[in-house]
Amino acid sequence: MKESENENEVPEKSEPIRYPSQRADWRKRLYIVIFGSDTPAGKLFDIILLWLIVLSILCVTLESIPSIYQEYRAWFRYAEWCFTVLFLLEYILRLISVPRPSVYAKSFLGLIDLFSIIPSFVSLYYPGAQSLLVIRAIRLLRVFRILKLSHFLNEGKILMAALHASRHKIMVFLGGVLSLILIIGALMHLVEGPENGFTSIPVSIYWAVVTLTTVGYGDITP
Repeated sequence: MKESENENEVPEKSEPIRYPSQRADWRKRLYIVIFGSDTPAGKLFDIILLWLIVLSILCVTLESIPSIYQEYRAWFRYAEWCFTVLFLLEYILRLISVPRPSVYAKSFLGLIDLFSIIPSFVSLYYPGAQSLLVIRAIRLLRVFRILKLSHFLNEGKILMAALHASRHKIMVFLGGVLSLILIIGALMHLVEGPENGFTSIPVSIYWAVVTLTTVGYGDITP
């Protein structure tokens, strides 16, 4: 089978693997374990990686709560060191196992793997960089590798084609909703007036949107 024409594309799991050396059997086995999910070892690797991702995101979420962070600051720091080392080891193993490491490093998933590690090192060496906690959550995107992203992309193309075919009906529906909101907003401004909080038509339209789309915030009532 020919190699992928796109240089930035990571080889598919089902494609044969070609290495410069014929003695790199251990790299092929490592590739099957890391990138494959058809073997018991590959499934176990995916499950362990999935739990690491979930636990890492859970730690990032809990760390954002000041009261919990102050009480368990040391535990969060130890946990982050563990997650960072494990994800770094995983990234290195992926680079070792692929036939062309530079191609994988520049691919979309390779960049996600790299960018999910860098902010962790920065936040560990500079504890004040708490804003980077949000960036570390990008490692959650690794889950889509296990869920076979290509399958969901194909379904997404079908969905986009269906939306494009129904674009005229969708526009008519949105136009009807917009007209209804404008009419209700104007009527409420006329009936209730500024003394009840409907100081202008835009404010009345805001009330109409909130009332029609949600249960209402209660900041403006007729």
